[in-house]
Amino acid sequence: MPDAIWIDRDDELPALARTLESEASIGVDTEFLRERTFFPKLCLLQLAAGGQIWCVDTLRVGSLDPLMPVLTAASARKVIHAARQDLEAVYLSAKRVMTPVFDTQIAAGCIGLKPQVGYAELVKTLLNVAVPKGQTRTDWSKRPLTREQLEYAADDVSYLGDIAGHLSLRLRELEREHWVLEDCLALEDPELYEPDPAQAWGRLRGLAQLAPASRARAKVIAVWREKLARVRDLPRAWILPDAAIFSVAQGALPPLNDSLAASLLEALEEASNDGHDEEPSQDARPTPEQKALIERLGKIVDARAAEIQVSAEILAPRGELKALALGTRAGARRDSHALTGWRREEIGTRLLEAMG
Repeated sequence: MPDAIWIDRDDELPALARTLESEASIGVDTEFLRERTFFPKLCLLQLAAGGQIWCVDTLRVGSLDPLMPVLTAASARKVIHAARQDLEAVYLSAKRVMTPVFDTQIAAGCIGLKPQVGYAELVKTLLNVAVPKGQTRTDWSKRPLTREQLEYAADDVSYLGDIAGHLSLRLRELEREHWVLEDCLALEDPELYEPDPAQAWGRLRGLAQLAPASRARAKVIAVWREKLARVRDLPRAWILPDAAIFSVAQGALPPLNDSLAASLLEALEEASNDGHDEEPSQDARPTPEQKALIERLGKIVDARAAEIQVSAEILAPRGELKALALGTRAGARRDSHALTGWRREEIGTRLLEAMG
């Protein structure tokens, strides 16, 4: 592994951008903090190309704008492992999504490896190289970084080009390059990184177990929490944990400071006055017939996954099969991930036939 070039001054970025302009592939990784904030705090941007590695101190450079033209240029593929959080961190800093992206985790799943395979495991599997994991819990906002931290950061991009080469070759052999292209293209949608707070209740698990009125209140509380967490830049759970949302929805107010309690009660009162306290559920419990359909769809997905030697999760997660079984409108089916793009050919038509 070559020594990484450390960049912490604005005037160094244009030269780096010019160097990267001639590259056809750029390895990218980020280090950020999110334990104490709502938004990720970008601390380091690692780039690899042409046998060289650069570590950009994003806490010290004023803006990533000089790099964004090359990081969004169609001529250079950005190779990233498990790209979504890295794309989000850069987007929130620069308001532009890196493109085009080749996500090595997505590619690994498409050739039959574990869908959520980690970077170190993938490097070991494809290159037989052991990547140290000792800095996974480090505080990347502290300066100066230690030698061990710098080596870890450099390792995270050092092997991206090689594993991308192995994955691309296998994808070509399997004629699945378009699978990865479609799935990576979906990651380039800016709306992924600026989600609508009004849909924040979709993160809650167990809404279907609540009575309709309590479920509606839980949704209101989740939206209230989302907006407040964004304004204060605090983790959602620091505002109100999920368990407390369910407690409040069922009428039990946990200990809160006066201003927080007042804000919460005001949000609930406004929703009640607007007539949304009996909002119908979109995640109701399945009927016995729907349960049977979910089971049948699951067997179809499992059989097809075994046939083409990929994880069933790659084709259609169980949660999506439930949504299909519960969907009563044609629109709900058309929006299903499993019924679009390459998945429609591999599994979607079979699912539609089973649903009648």
